[in-house]
Amino acid sequence: MRGRLGVNWLFGKEGTMPRLTITLSEERHQALKETAARRGRTMGDIIEESLELAGIKTAQEAAALVDRARRLANLTEGAALTLAVAETREARRI
Repeated sequence: MRGRLGVNWLFGKEGTMPRLTITLSEERHQALKETAARRGRTMGDIIEESLELAGIKTAQEAAALVDRARRLANLTEGAALTLAVAETREARRI
């Protein structure tokens, strides 16, 4: 059975947060639920961690990473960006 993908906005203590609805197989959903319980975390926490490990970054995080690399390597902004893109692509191939 397939569902739809949607985003709703929740209003919490820290402002607005998007809420995402995804469709998973029963097996994947159960595995996610069990992993979250074993680790004492929420399913959302596990998904956030997985996205981080997959290298998915916000625009601000990516810009900060490039800026830090540029400063440490004494590169121009363009050279740092080129190097960051090349290394990211290489890391994702592994």
